[in-house]
Amino acid sequence: MAESTPDNLHVELVAADRIVWSGDAAMIIARTLEGDIGVLRDHAPTLSLLSPSVVEIQVADTDQVVVVAVDGGFLSVANNRVSILAEYVERAEDIDLDAVKIELEEARHLLSTNNEAEQRVRHAEARIRAAEKVS
Repeated sequence: MAESTPDNLHVELVAADRIVWSGDAAMIIARTLEGDIGVLRDHAPTLSLLSPSVVEIQVADTDQVVVVAVDGGFLSVANNRVSILAEYVERAEDIDLDAVKIELEEARHLLSTNNEAEQRVRHAEARIRAAEKVS
């Protein structure tokens, strides 16, 4: 992993099958099982479980924000390096909002009959929030 510049964090955003984004960031916002967390330079070492949610990465020295939906996973912070690991990571601009809204409704209809439906609902809701942040 590359060294971060003196005023930034080095971030690796990794899905099970690929590196989704890697680079320097000024700030990361994510939702853990304990609640939302904001990470800036010199953050205390942390290892947390992520909820199905939106992760926002403020790219260093720009106005660009990388917005993704994750299905859960892990957040690790140490020595100004941040690793975000999840089985599924989807960039907000790649999400088909209309299709996800249909998936959400289908999952909600299955809630009473299917144990996995609740996870599908949370994941679809996170994808919708991510897509709406960039639209």
